[in-house]
Amino acid sequence: MSEREHYRVSSDPSNELLHAEETRIRAAYARRRGDDVLYSMFSSGHLFMSQERERQILTLLKQHGFELLKTKKILEIGCGAGYWLREFVKWGALPENVFGVELLPGLVAEAKHLCPSGVKIECSSAAELAFSDATFDLVFQSTVFTSILDADMKQSIASEMIRVVKKDGLILWYDYHVNNPRNPDVRGVTKREIQRLFAGCPIKLMRTTLAPPLLRLVAPYSWLASYFLSKIPLLCTHYLAVIQKV
Repeated sequence: MSEREHYRVSSDPSNELLHAEETRIRAAYARRRGDDVLYSMFSSGHLFMSQERERQILTLLKQHGFELLKTKKILEIGCGAGYWLREFVKWGALPENVFGVELLPGLVAEAKHLCPSGVKIECSSAAELAFSDATFDLVFQSTVFTSILDADMKQSIASEMIRVVKKDGLILWYDYHVNNPRNPDVRGVTKREIQRLFAGCPIKLMRTTLAPPLLRLVAPYSWLASYFLSKIPLLCTHYLAVIQKV
């Protein structure tokens, strides 16, 4: 049995239910366009969150011997407009070794426009990746699983992430673990669910990111208060995780 067959779940990624979920995701993201002010680096709250997250991810990469990103092949699933693809290049990855997969054609076009020309970005579903087994040193996802409500689709994507990462590679995960009561199109992913999605894989989790509504209130007035509040796990809404292949 090939590694692709071993990690493929019983549901066919091309079936009607998964297509329906992809259609729902496209519609949900179309409604969310226009939130640029909240996610602007000129917003104190978003700037604090971005810099904190960057420090934490770089620390994790260093702890696992990934300082020389120019030697690593990297894939981001659900790459959006390519923010993280550009970050990996900024941190030293070679553009030709950086790949992105995104479901929404508009975001693919935007990412291709913004990223260095060597970065390869495909418009496709992460539920069936067009890459060979054990292709990447690092596979990354940021707030993708929160946007998926279908359990089979989540498992398909997690299984594909495991399949395409190398034996000594890493999967990096950043996502909400709580629900957003104002947004029914997303659902937090708990520690137990992450463990189920990546069953048998060693997983190290940390709570991070002060609840964004609270951060937006505090950060414009006090960077120090934002820092201390972000150290209280109960006030943090995301998991940052390192997942290793067995």
